[in-house]
Amino acid sequence: MSEGEPAYDGDGGGAGGGDGTGVVDRILTDWRRERPDLDVSALAIVGRLSFVAENIVGPAGVRAVERHGIGRGDFDVLATLRRVGTPYTLSPSVLSAELMMSRAGMTKRLDRLEQGGLVERSLDAEDRRSFRVALTDRGRQVVDAALTDLTADLSALVSELTADERDGLDRALGALLRAATRPNHPGGG
Repeated sequence: MSEGEPAYDGDGGGAGGGDGTGVVDRILTDWRRERPDLDVSALAIVGRLSFVAENIVGPAGVRAVERHGIGRGDFDVLATLRRVGTPYTLSPSVLSAELMMSRAGMTKRLDRLEQGGLVERSLDAEDRRSFRVALTDRGRQVVDAALTDLTADLSALVSELTADERDGLDRALGALLRAATRPNHPGGG
């Protein structure tokens, strides 16, 4: 190690261990030293959000749904159909829009789900040029079981927070999302 080189331990966690806290804290310390003229508090927030999303929440969600023989993308389709209520049916174009994916990608996903007996496609009774996608009984059972596991796993992840901390975090993230998705906002929209 060269003189002045940070003591990175290579485990992705830095001095704070593999939980991500050390990495984010080290990055902030480095930037505060190198660019004391900048307010890096936004980097702290975004860095922690990114770490939690990519390394904790995302993998936990994948594990929860994979226990039921489906992937996260398939779960998203099934969950979208389930949450609209009975008769659990939507058009492929609405599903594509809801999940922000191309129609070609949705067709491929629906093919796989239909082959697995989790959804069925039929002609739209009101417009025979269009199709409707519906959950099968098996699809509803699979998505309900996966959702039960997913919510339990995510509840366990936030169990270290008090009810007030969870409410405050939810409000703050909601405000951040609303601000970032406003038209002409530098963060998105």
